[in-house]
Amino acid sequence: MRVLRLAEVKDKTGLARSTLYKYIDAGTFPRPISLGGKSKGWIDAEVHEWLKERQLERDIQHGPTRGWGL
Repeated sequence: MRVLRLAEVKDKTGLARSTLYKYIDAGTFPRPISLGGKSKGWIDAEVHEWLKERQLERDIQHGPTRGWGL
């Protein structure tokens, strides 16, 4: 199991810190786990699954992408 810190989650998702926490508060993004003290991290597999769900939503709505020459 790999734990991602905030900077890695931001890089992986492309979302800003404020947006991540807005999604967490809304219950639409995985909650971080406590790593001790004030340190928090996200389970990589959960973040990956969240991204796969976004991809599936896109594909259902618009069809799968076919590369740059859409």
